[in-house]
Amino acid sequence: MITQHASATPELPLDMIIFGGTGDLSFRKLLPALYMAHLHCNLPPETRILTIGRKPWSREEYITEFMELKAKPFIEKKAFDAAAWDKFLALFEYVRMNVDSVEDYQNLKEASRPGVRRVFYLATSPDLFTNICDNLSAAGLVDEHSRVVLEKPLGHDLASAQDINNDVGRHFNEAQIYRIDHYLGKETVQNLMVLRFGNAIFGPLWQAPYIKSVQITVAEAVGVGSRAGFYDKTGALRDMVQNHLLQLLCIVAMEPPVSLDPDAVRDEKLKVLRSLRPMTADDIARDTVRGQYTAGAVDGEAVKGYLEEDNVPANSRAETFVALRAQINNWRWANVPFYLRTGKRLQKKISEIVIEFSEMPFSIIPSGPHHYGNRLVIQLQPEESIQLQMLAKEPGSGMHMLPVNLNLDLQQAFTERRAEAYERLLIDVIRGRLTHFMRRDELEAAWAWAEPILDGWQKSGERPRNYTAGTFGPAASTALMARENTVWAEESQ
Repeated sequence: MITQHASATPELPLDMIIFGGTGDLSFRKLLPALYMAHLHCNLPPETRILTIGRKPWSREEYITEFMELKAKPFIEKKAFDAAAWDKFLALFEYVRMNVDSVEDYQNLKEASRPGVRRVFYLATSPDLFTNICDNLSAAGLVDEHSRVVLEKPLGHDLASAQDINNDVGRHFNEAQIYRIDHYLGKETVQNLMVLRFGNAIFGPLWQAPYIKSVQITVAEAVGVGSRAGFYDKTGALRDMVQNHLLQLLCIVAMEPPVSLDPDAVRDEKLKVLRSLRPMTADDIARDTVRGQYTAGAVDGEAVKGYLEEDNVPANSRAETFVALRAQINNWRWANVPFYLRTGKRLQKKISEIVIEFSEMPFSIIPSGPHHYGNRLVIQLQPEESIQLQMLAKEPGSGMHMLPVNLNLDLQQAFTERRAEAYERLLIDVIRGRLTHFMRRDELEAAWAWAEPILDGWQKSGERPRNYTAGTFGPAASTALMARENTVWAEESQ
């Protein structure tokens, strides 16, 4: 894991204030992550957690109805400690608020303590960010010690993202704003920087012509579920590509930063985003694939198609799958295709980065009926692992080659506990570490590249291609790879 020096700002008592404190994100991710931070003594002394919601609950009702019934089941059984849980619950206050009501912010001010560091976590719809920040500032709740965490999606296009940045920026300076992307908190993603910049064997090879292609896949087996109302207005490119996948691309492709200083790292990621070749209408037609799942089976169980999901319009054109070919216009990555892919109701849940190295210019060793090459596979989920595919002699007669994997088993190599992504990032927020959060110019550069793709799809008038739930997407995504004589990783196994 990348470590940084803690902020020079003296540690203050903490008021963690969660807007959306009765929502899905809170009980599934944020509160379990804060419990783990508490369990391992990573919260400052005198921490309090104030959760904001509309429900007419007392503190005791919030603890019973939400913490015990909803959040507690998302804590790993082996990590649950009854005494620690009771102490954790003692940190909580529930504040009933309508975030549009100016008067209700006075209730929050009375509940929050003076002389503390306030971290405002906005786990709400982004269209509420502006109003919340305006009202926090008007109530005198924002000061030089305050921090604000913004959940994605940050806007639905470049203009709306700029509006959010401008509005939040009126009350918080850039060093106080934490745009969270939980993929950047994953241990293996952070380890990728060490893999790249700490190992001499990869340094000279991490460029064209030694790398043939890069694949980045974030596949989900689940459908849209209860998020259909949101998802239908968003689609896979806005929901996943513009943020998660482009951030992973940046870490793979960035130049070595001069240090681990947050701005040094983010400067290099920004250069990558600005080097992405803009897509023309012809590029969009040739190098992007949109899909929408139809009824099928996942893990042996029949599932509905997207158009049959609750709250999805009958004629919806929202894409639940995207595959695309991106190109980085710089000397390191000239002519190296980056293939990005994400989707719902795919064959299995997996997130991975596959670095495919180029073939030997000439080999005297026969490869047999199948062609195998060298690959570095960095898996982010469901398990975190790093594998280097090498070639070795097949046992028996002849000199045929077969692939073997060198497994870098991080869990066996390091016995200490591996924090989950949200826990790690929340600790970074509390300690003032910005490296693994998006800067404003990064966000806007990502939107500037992604928005023309959305516009091109809309102008084309074409519907997303159908794919059967339980597969890896439309056949066109396989054809996208076949044009350059390569395949998605699962097709080569």
